[in-house]
Amino acid sequence: MTNPTAWKILLPVDGSADSMAAVRHALRWAEGAPQAAFVLANVQEAASLYEVVVAHDAERIAAIKREAGADLIGPAEVLLDNAGASYESEVAAGTPEHLIVELAENYGCNAIVMGARGQSAAPGDGGLGSVALAVLDASPVPVTVVRDVSAEAAEGEEPEQADEAGPAAQAGDPARG
Repeated sequence: MTNPTAWKILLPVDGSADSMAAVRHALRWAEGAPQAAFVLANVQEAASLYEVVVAHDAERIAAIKREAGADLIGPAEVLLDNAGASYESEVAAGTPEHLIVELAENYGCNAIVMGARGQSAAPGDGGLGSVALAVLDASPVPVTVVRDVSAEAAEGEEPEQADEAGPAAQAGDPARG
């Protein structure tokens, strides 16, 4: 396995509490790896037919989505800046479950640390979201899925720890089942 001090970690961020918890988790993990670097990624859905019909300008729609993605990445950038961490940011357009894996490959990431559920998840809705499940299934690198335990603790639930799919759960591995 790669030396953890040289790891590059993809952090998909959508503004959800779980995605921010994933950023904090990755920063704690990287405390012992001073050479760890991060890639913050926000994936905006492609323009809908309605957006195209109303706006009549594909470039305007793309600019609005880039701005929205940059706004969602902003709080994660603050956390990484405050920690003195090295990072890059990208806002991409397309299907999140595919682009997250593609971005990890394009940036040469050794791992993905992401939230269990995105912004569309209902409060208290347990389990993994469709994007997290798809990334776990398709990723060629280890994926760590994180829940925001502070929200669960506030609701009086027993907080769960990060669920990690390590090397044995990588795509194509017979142990995966």
